Amino acid sequence: MSSKNKPYDFQKDGRDSTTFTSKELSQLRLIYLPLSGITAEGLKSSITPFLSGDIKIDKNSYLTKPASREDLRANLRNFFVYIGKSGIFSLAQESQPDSAVVEIGQLWQRLTRKHPKAGLELEALNFVPVSGQNFELMSIIVRNVSRKNIKITPTFALPIFGRALANKHDHEHVTALLKRTKQFAEGVLVEPTMLFNEEGHKASQHVYYVFGASGQGDTPAGTFPTLESFCGEGGNLASPAAVVKNLPARKLSAADMDGREAMGALRFKDEVLKPGAAKQYLIVMGIAKNTAEAKKNFKTFSSTAAFQKAFEENKKYWHGKTHSIEWRTQDNDFNSWTSWVMIQPILRRIWGCSFLPDHDYGKGGKGWRDLWQDLLSLILIEPENIRENLINNFKGVRIDGSNATIIGTKPGEFIADRNAISRVWMDHGVWPFLTTLLYIHQTGDIDLLFEAATYFRDPQLSRTLAKDASWNASYGNQLKTRGGKAYTGTVLEHILVQNLVQFFNVGEHNLIRLESADWNDGLDMAFKRGESVAFMSIYGGNLLALADLLEEVAARKNIKQIKVAMELLILLDSLTENKCDYDNVEQKKKLLFDIYFRSVQPELSGEQLDVSIADLAKDLRKKGQWIFDKIRRDQRVTVAQNGKNYKWFNSYYDDKGERVEGLKDGRVRMTLTGQVFPIMSGLAKEKDIKEVVESVQRFLKDKKLGGFRLNTDFGVNHYWDLGRAFSFAYGTKENGAFFSHMNVMYAYALYKQGFVKEGHEVLQSIYQMCSNLEKAKIYPGVPEYFDSQGRGMYHYLTGSASWLVLTLLTEVFGVRGEYGDLVLAPKLRETQFSKDGGHAAQVTLQFAGKKVTVSYLNKNKRDYDQYQIKEIWLNNKILGPGTLLSKLRHSERSEESHPG
Repeated sequence: MSSKNKPYDFQKDGRDSTTFTSKELSQLRLIYLPLSGITAEGLKSSITPFLSGDIKIDKNSYLTKPASREDLRANLRNFFVYIGKSGIFSLAQESQPDSAVVEIGQLWQRLTRKHPKAGLELEALNFVPVSGQNFELMSIIVRNVSRKNIKITPTFALPIFGRALANKHDHEHVTALLKRTKQFAEGVLVEPTMLFNEEGHKASQHVYYVFGASGQGDTPAGTFPTLESFCGEGGNLASPAAVVKNLPARKLSAADMDGREAMGALRFKDEVLKPGAAKQYLIVMGIAKNTAEAKKNFKTFSSTAAFQKAFEENKKYWHGKTHSIEWRTQDNDFNSWTSWVMIQPILRRIWGCSFLPDHDYGKGGKGWRDLWQDLLSLILIEPENIRENLINNFKGVRIDGSNATIIGTKPGEFIADRNAISRVWMDHGVWPFLTTLLYIHQTGDIDLLFEAATYFRDPQLSRTLAKDASWNASYGNQLKTRGGKAYTGTVLEHILVQNLVQFFNVGEHNLIRLESADWNDGLDMAFKRGESVAFMSIYGGNLLALADLLEEVAARKNIKQIKVAMELLILLDSLTENKCDYDNVEQKKKLLFDIYFRSVQPELSGEQLDVSIADLAKDLRKKGQWIFDKIRRDQRVTVAQNGKNYKWFNSYYDDKGERVEGLKDGRVRMTLTGQVFPIMSGLAKEKDIKEVVESVQRFLKDKKLGGFRLNTDFGVNHYWDLGRAFSFAYGTKENGAFFSHMNVMYAYALYKQGFVKEGHEVLQSIYQMCSNLEKAKIYPGVPEYFDSQGRGMYHYLTGSASWLVLTLLTEVFGVRGEYGDLVLAPKLRETQFSKDGGHAAQVTLQFAGKKVTVSYLNKNKRDYDQYQIKEIWLNNKILGPGTLLSKLRHSERSEESHPG
């Protein structure tokens, strides 16, 4: 892959080239970088080239005021230098254009800003240590770049919010009254008296502090502990009276500090800098359990040596994570960019879906779909503890095939939604099987399927259509038998429940009900009559793949039967005398709602029966094939335009029971989602895929920006019978934006079915849009979506990155597992091979506990459809002739493999 626009000046320091510098990006106020520790319980920061952003642990513990997108225009962290008659100069504000450069690493930022008039250069380095403490470290260096002595009065400033996200608006002043502020030699500390919540006040768990010292260990000369004492009545954070007037710091009484907005403003002693001289200041901005912990943390990291050691540990840790897979193609910038994509799934594990300025999900945590899709790449990137996570996640499945939507902070913790609106997404049953299947192929661990897990239980029954009024918290969140014991079923049983329930959960067109939405959360207004053709196709693919998996399990483990809950036989109707006519909607609904749900809700018998694997696979295959046949037969769309017929798949039915896609009111209605999953699942045949690709190119590809839109412009201000998405401005969010997640899945689906040229074009379009600095205005990585101007939105915390890593490794480079065996099936284009003498493409990864490097040598410079693997070399030893799909058996794995 290549990009004509190269906004990032990546360092070319050997194999590690993820760090980059940019003057252009230093001028952007809305661009930001996440800084964080290594666990979900740790500190999380965002920082811009102007040092804005915020610092927090969770929704109840913000050191600084929570920052949404537009809040990034306001000052936050700052360092002021007062120089007599010359005035004040700061890190966060430029005194002349084009005076700054930003250097970005994983996960740290170095800002250098010059003030030629003052003869100064100011530098700030910010990061969060990976050693577990909850604070952000900042090193500030003031350099005299003039030819004369300069007398400076330095002041660091950070306003201390010290309370919950909700208090950014609700009870903002009232919660300020809870603050007890203290001035110490090290700086300013705030201890709130309580965590304010009208539903139930709680004791405060944290103190908030800003401490500092010079590089020589000198503590500040004094502090300004309140916004009032720092800014004055007429000043603000950009022009505070304490700095502009060079006011002396002084000790304030409790009456002057308590109950007021706090300020972590540290005044350091005056210094005279000689020409070429520099002065360093170290700042610790953090959240601790108490004052003693805060002071201990500061003492540990308040020296230049300790700061540098922590910085090196930070770089080493993140380098190890993002280089667990390393890509080498002819485009070095693309190779560097992929390391930033690699860090995104790890950030999702830590951050969930929240806490960055571009995100509207700001209360923390992650959703069910996120749990499973993040694991797709973490299986490849962070294989440790994945098995346990998989088993724990299955504990969130309900016996009605739905799942918990409130995920706790601990592994396997799911919380009942007692007060809010109960919702259920129809696609949620799709992802656990896809993720589990990848894990089994990568590891060969088929025994996972037979691990036991409980089921989730709360008041919600029958996929939200009923509610158990007798349920309360004392019952607990585990499904019980009628004998009162917690019921456990195998992981395999959980997968069967999720996919079999959905086969029968159909609407009037005999398609799976849309319910509260599918992958597209914006399709949330068609609960009564909405149906999702798109995800019915992937459920069909799941049923067929599950049948294949069961037959493989039977052969490998030499078993003929498995145990399942007795009630599950209701859904395995072809194995019983009560067979269901799949073409009869009412029969399917009756079997599900009147027979199965009543048999397992509120409790089930607990009895398990042996089922023949051969019979079970036959039942699943029958159901999956029925889905494929129905959609192929009934859900094709044809639109004539300019004398040509364009054909694709319909995606949905709305709440009026009307087909969504096609020609309506003179406008073509088409969605990318409706095409991706029929292709990915294997439902679409080669002729179908060619027709879909042609239609996507015609109606969804943007000729100006080169990307693919999520849908055409339906030309409506709202679509009350389908969802909120169409009330968004066209070209934003789920209404016609360039949605990276669906684009990557489209590319994956095309590669999977052998449409390599077409898949490559889609991936290339994403990379080009990400790399177009003038329009995208983002750091490297893939955002959730691009708007109609090409601006990247909702960066970092997106499932797009997981699918991109999966696509690049398993499809483009063709390095994947098959029941624990290593399979090599490259789908690289000629342009992706290096242009040196070897003409090679290379990937390094972890497989079966070993570090493996796969190098493809394409000496004759052939494209995908012109080459096949001729021979395989393992540790410089030829293995013999191979084919397009060549396997390295488990016993032959080693440190290096070099296919020729």
